[in-house]
Amino acid sequence: MHCCLLSILIWMPIAAGALILLLGDARPAVTRWLALIAALAALVLSLPLWSGFDVTGAAMQFPEKLPWIPRFSAWYALGVDGISMPLIVLTTFMTVPVVIAAWTVIEKRPAQYYAAFLIMEGLMVGVFSATDALLFYFFWEAMLIPMFLIIGVWGGPRRVYATLKFFLYTFLGSVFMLVALIYMYVKAGDYAIASFQALPLSLAEQRWIFAAFFLAFAVKVPMWPVHTWLPDAHVEAPTGGSVILAAIMLKMGGYGFLRFSLPITPDASRELDLVMIALSLIAVVYIGLVALMQQDMKKLIAYSSIAHMGFVTLGAFVIYAIVAATGSRVGAGMALDGAMVQMISHGLISGSLFLCVGVLYDRLHSRQIADYGGVVNVMPVFAVFMVLFALANTGLPGTSGFVGEFLVIIATFRASFWYAFFAAVTLVTGAAYTLWLVKRVVFGPVTSPRVAALKDLNPREFVVLGMLAVLVIGVGVWPAPLLRVMQPTIRHLVTLALASKL
Repeated sequence: MHCCLLSILIWMPIAAGALILLLGDARPAVTRWLALIAALAALVLSLPLWSGFDVTGAAMQFPEKLPWIPRFSAWYALGVDGISMPLIVLTTFMTVPVVIAAWTVIEKRPAQYYAAFLIMEGLMVGVFSATDALLFYFFWEAMLIPMFLIIGVWGGPRRVYATLKFFLYTFLGSVFMLVALIYMYVKAGDYAIASFQALPLSLAEQRWIFAAFFLAFAVKVPMWPVHTWLPDAHVEAPTGGSVILAAIMLKMGGYGFLRFSLPITPDASRELDLVMIALSLIAVVYIGLVALMQQDMKKLIAYSSIAHMGFVTLGAFVIYAIVAATGSRVGAGMALDGAMVQMISHGLISGSLFLCVGVLYDRLHSRQIADYGGVVNVMPVFAVFMVLFALANTGLPGTSGFVGEFLVIIATFRASFWYAFFAAVTLVTGAAYTLWLVKRVVFGPVTSPRVAALKDLNPREFVVLGMLAVLVIGVGVWPAPLLRVMQPTIRHLVTLALASKL
């Protein structure tokens, strides 16, 4: 079973999606149950990755290798380590609430909707498990197609504009990555990511390759100033699209920096670390202030995502400043630990917040903050979840939002007081925009008869938000299992990232 577990996790959801497409919309109840069974099966099948994971080494585990395009020495090569495995489990987990959340909401073409999410789930697992760079690129680009359709078919009134902007930004960024991969293939003789990491490269070569990777990954994170596609995509996407976009797709940018930029171009990364730190801190501070101005709940959470993902890129690139300032690698590992925990935590929290907005939107068909007020009076159970996820978003101790940000800020403090000061500003701005959102939407007197008529969570919605609440608190109270899985791989990554190729 373990020998082809990753292949099953990739192709089983894709096959289920294809089957649902063939069945069509004639029997929507069958379609929904089939989608849910496929999503749950993928989640259950991903658990042996965690339980069978060897935490003593940094080598790739659960490896698979088959000839794919022999002429170009491209292999169908899969494997996971402590960076990719938690992201795969996050992917399979988040697909389940997305399927359940759409149960009664999606009436237009439900078969295609569910099929798109299942196919995208398989492709996203492929991104995180590919150990061949060409295979990685194949999954990276193929995954855009289902999301393009999800926003374009089931999105809001400006969905065509948002879809084209999303596709052009992410596709054009990735084209430069392909050029860099082909260049390294010509030098290395194959597409294995491990071969690229071992490739001797001059500083000029590293700069160009770093720039190509930066364009692909910075758009995906998204970093300031290439972030403008994200709020539009979130606002127009259906609830499920927003959840997967925030919880999984943004993580691919952070994953790309850790898997490609740091180990393949360590000298260019060291040289440009100040630029990356500056862009990350601008995202953390400036985008937090932009979030304060939003009138649309989804747009506010979208901007909050950009600010929180700034911690991931800060944690990834501050390692050079830490080593330069302290002469020790101890803080470098902590910064990368924080970046990884922040990715997992942000996936859970932002996905939860978008589901909360979806619950309100399904009832009132408005995302405008001004249309709500006093929701706690008519939806007390919902209000408990909304406030919990909002507090997690502010980085409250005891929730997963605290762990990653705390680790990154403490590690950054070793590099520079001012870096840590500006990073910590997010604890103020994050609290400001999140708590102001909660105050206006959840608390106060009931503002309109439409709000007064709202119904509290049904059992299906309660299960979805309850699953996420357990994990948000679980990771916040006891992050040790997550850190234990990551740390051997992160120690190895620190060694690669700090070893000069010159």
